[in-house]
Amino acid sequence: MLDLQRLRALHAVSVHGTVGAAAAALGYTPSAVSQQIAKLERETRTTLLEREGRGVRLTDEARQLAATAQELMAIVERAETDLEERRGVPAGRLTVAAFPSAARGLMPGVLADLARRHHTLDARLTEIDPHLSVDLVAKGAVDLAVVHDWDIAPLPAPAGVEQAVIGDDLCDLLVPEGHPFAGRTAVRRAELGGERWICQPPGRVCHDWLLRTLRAAGHEPEVVHQADENPTLVALVAAGLGVALIPRLGRGPLPAGVVEVALDPMPVRRLYALWRTGAARRPAIAETVRTLQERWSGAAAHTPR
Repeated sequence: MLDLQRLRALHAVSVHGTVGAAAAALGYTPSAVSQQIAKLERETRTTLLEREGRGVRLTDEARQLAATAQELMAIVERAETDLEERRGVPAGRLTVAAFPSAARGLMPGVLADLARRHHTLDARLTEIDPHLSVDLVAKGAVDLAVVHDWDIAPLPAPAGVEQAVIGDDLCDLLVPEGHPFAGRTAVRRAELGGERWICQPPGRVCHDWLLRTLRAAGHEPEVVHQADENPTLVALVAAGLGVALIPRLGRGPLPAGVVEVALDPMPVRRLYALWRTGAARRPAIAETVRTLQERWSGAAAHTPR
């Protein structure tokens, strides 16, 4: 009989693409995942992973087995949901994915609240880009994801995935001290031409939003510096190297040399919780969504003024 944990390890590799990423998502070490796959290969008498450069590639047999594993995991999820619903209390393991600034500015308080209120609930966090986490929810790799989209760049949820609004995160223009905008109360988008921009790399939601917004205002943005983390972007602004649009969530106090200016109209990104339709009856899902909304409405972390 095939072992479900070994199938889960194979499914994680198929979803995340590498043994290391699968291990991080499962909370294991890479060697532990490799051992699970090796045991599954012996049990099935089938080669499942082949070396490809520095990574691995799933064989055709492995892809078929991973698809079957996803079906089995969905059946197990329904069984666990039925039991948890009958008990009426949040319980079991709940894997949560969140984008970096939510993982820093929102999730610590949410996880602490859940741990204090529900001792039988084991909520575990993984930091993942929102574009990736939507697919991970749909495929059953994580139970719930905290994602965001922008006013002109909506993030679609696939079929079989439900969502609830957590709240709106405002975004400010950050400029160095001495910049012509530094003494202004607000700046219109039409005035942003000719600036040297600091933002996240291409493919990130914030980067795409910046390009779309400035082009809609008739400007081709000159992106001079790129970095993944918002604190790095803020540090580059503080050094006088350009301007940036930074959301408030998880930003923290601004360092000396950085001035916050309102943009008119002010950019807004909306935060959502996503989960699979099949898990909607889980008390753990309902309680986590409620706690996310409660923390958002009551916390000052996303308004650092």
